[in-house]
Amino acid sequence: MTQFMDVHHGAQGITEDQLREAMKAEAELEEEMGVRFQHVWADPESGTVYCLTDGPSADAVQRVHERTSGRLPDEIHPVPLSL
Repeated sequence: MTQFMDVHHGAQGITEDQLREAMKAEAELEEEMGVRFQHVWADPESGTVYCLTDGPSADAVQRVHERTSGRLPDEIHPVPLSL
């Protein structure tokens, strides 16, 4: 399993409730898609959302986002090393 950090832009004004709903929808697909969301951060002012996931591929991470929100990440970065 590889860790990935994906970045979304354009979510200005996102609320905590909206973020929780998105995480809930993603969690429902975790087992089916083999992707586990570890943590999500958001800045409502800039509209940037960061998601840290474990998954088999960047494509799998993208498919989960596509199926749950229709909002694809603007960037997906593998995180091969962390402490």
